[in-house]
Amino acid sequence: MLAGGSHLSRTCCRYPIFKAFSSAAPPRVPVFRGVNITPLASNCPLPCLHRIGVQTRINFRPFSFCNVRLNAQNDAKSTKLPDATKGGASSRTTAREQRRKDWIVVRKLLENVWPKDDWGTRGRVVLGFTLLITGKVLNVQVPQLFKSVIDMLGLEVGSHATVWVVAGSLILGYGAARIGATLFGELLSAVFANIGQRAIRRVARETFEHLLNLNLKFHLSRQTGALTRAIDRGTKGIAFILQAVLFRIVPTAFEISMVCGILTYKFGWDFAAITLTTLAAYTWFTVRTTSWRTHFRRDANKADNKAAAVSVDSLINYEAVKHFNNEKYEVAQYDKHLEEYEKSSVKITTSLAYLNSGQSVIFSTALTATMFLAAQGVLNGTMTIGDLVMVNQLIFQLSLPLNFLGSIYREIRQNLLDMEILFNLQMENMPAKDRSGARPLELNGGSIRFDNVTFGYHPDRPIFRNLSFTVPAGKKVAIVGPSGCGKSTVFRILYRFYDPWSGRIFIDDQDIHDIQSESLRRFIGVVPQDTPLFHSDILHNIRYGRLDATDEEVKAAAIKASVHDAIMSLPDGYKTTVGERGLMISGGEKQRLAIARVLLKNPPILFFDEATSALDAQTESEIMRSINNTLLDSARTSIFIAHRLRTIVEADLIIVLKDGQVVEQGTHEELLRLGGLYHDMWVQQASDGPTDDTAAQQT
Repeated sequence: MLAGGSHLSRTCCRYPIFKAFSSAAPPRVPVFRGVNITPLASNCPLPCLHRIGVQTRINFRPFSFCNVRLNAQNDAKSTKLPDATKGGASSRTTAREQRRKDWIVVRKLLENVWPKDDWGTRGRVVLGFTLLITGKVLNVQVPQLFKSVIDMLGLEVGSHATVWVVAGSLILGYGAARIGATLFGELLSAVFANIGQRAIRRVARETFEHLLNLNLKFHLSRQTGALTRAIDRGTKGIAFILQAVLFRIVPTAFEISMVCGILTYKFGWDFAAITLTTLAAYTWFTVRTTSWRTHFRRDANKADNKAAAVSVDSLINYEAVKHFNNEKYEVAQYDKHLEEYEKSSVKITTSLAYLNSGQSVIFSTALTATMFLAAQGVLNGTMTIGDLVMVNQLIFQLSLPLNFLGSIYREIRQNLLDMEILFNLQMENMPAKDRSGARPLELNGGSIRFDNVTFGYHPDRPIFRNLSFTVPAGKKVAIVGPSGCGKSTVFRILYRFYDPWSGRIFIDDQDIHDIQSESLRRFIGVVPQDTPLFHSDILHNIRYGRLDATDEEVKAAAIKASVHDAIMSLPDGYKTTVGERGLMISGGEKQRLAIARVLLKNPPILFFDEATSALDAQTESEIMRSINNTLLDSARTSIFIAHRLRTIVEADLIIVLKDGQVVEQGTHEELLRLGGLYHDMWVQQASDGPTDDTAAQQT
């Protein structure tokens, strides 16, 4: 039988050796030790095979090794950690690949401009483009009205009153056109303000949510300072790029096309040809020079991220810096990256001067050439003085958006680089998702079973090797063993922070991979070794276990955790701020707050990972008594990881781990009589210091 093959059915289609079984794979003839299962494979994907009772002589031991190693390699690659110290794409990224990535980012941003089923935002966009077109049409009328004023004043008219009526009307029209162009431009900015800020909010929220859903491996490997700096720069670049595309690039392209059309219609193709050639040369020079300058910005971002990482790391570990008098070393490390940033920034500024000079030369040359053509037209009598002024103004008006276009292209390139990490976080690091058809956990007592689980944090260093044990429902179970044997890893796998390489884990005979992650974690409460606290008051940190709890329920949990009196002795009581990561209170107080938090959550399965390691013997005894009473009240399943064996002598079952396997299990008395590893650990701890009376009697 392919019995116990559910894990095989979950994972085999990812590996070349079993791809023939997948319904999506090309048909092949898989043969194992002479057993041909082609008839089954041709019509049924492998996940179905173990359900139909196939009789084979397949030896799964060779596959088990292959499965473990391949699973480990996939796990190592499943979370691609973005190097937040780098300023964007790899140096091996070609210009074509970079442009493709840039357009992906732009298209993703433009989705926020025309969101699906959001007719309010779409209405703003339509109104905005109406304002844009109207403003640009008025803008190109300004030179033509000015030309008419000059021509009118140059004519010989008998009555001064007539001159003032006609010229005055044209001047008023000229002023109205200028005011209208400016007014419509500002209205456009006001209309799109909401869209830009909404896009920033949406992307920032999605990124934050994405980070919270990434697996533990990503968060253990990231650099907080560099990551937050990169996200901050990326979100700030969103509004700029939207404004650049909508307020500068599109309007400028529209205005250029109108100017070329007016010049061609009124004065011939030669004026338009000079204008188009100038624009082409201007754009080519700007793009090429900006592309050359891009690596200076990338180097500056890299140095900036490194400096941020060093500063945050040093400030977080402030006490360690002081303990070893390493202030000068930390300052030197920080200044080294600041020096790199300084050098890159100087290159950015000097190369900008070259870019601005080249742009000015190109545009001034074109303006001079058109003035020569217009002056020749005036001398030949084919153009008026007003026409010359109009040509000058039409082309000169293009200088402002073109100057903006040059700087905007530079800023877009820089902001796209700043946003690479932000979007790579979402595109290259996909959070683990529940399997299709995953259902909520149906708890019936809370028994836990590990079945031949193999796992490691690195492919070449397995922690568990076919680990199997059972935690009976409603019992207090302790897991002990030497350091590094994988005690804390049990919780990380049970909580689905990581997936095992092979084997299965059950809660009440339900495979946890068939259960919704949110449902699984809702039923489990944990007190970890390193207590995580928020930079807020004590009341909030305890209430975090159940956000809808009342103040009275919070205080009741604090009393059970033997921390209420300590809190009330503080000047601000429950309103006392604990500081970043709880650094303003003692380690014992942090652990008691963590215990109060999980007692407030009141889950049916409790996991204590060295929950009393920072407490004195008396407080530890009080808390253990309170915890035991809590367990007796509702008969819930509880798992205790402990180095101090005296805290778990009352456990219903003690599991002893060594080298990733169960070497002993039983009650405290049974294990002492066995005379194995647990006995040796107990004797060693007894000789290192006194134990409580109960423990002494047990020996």
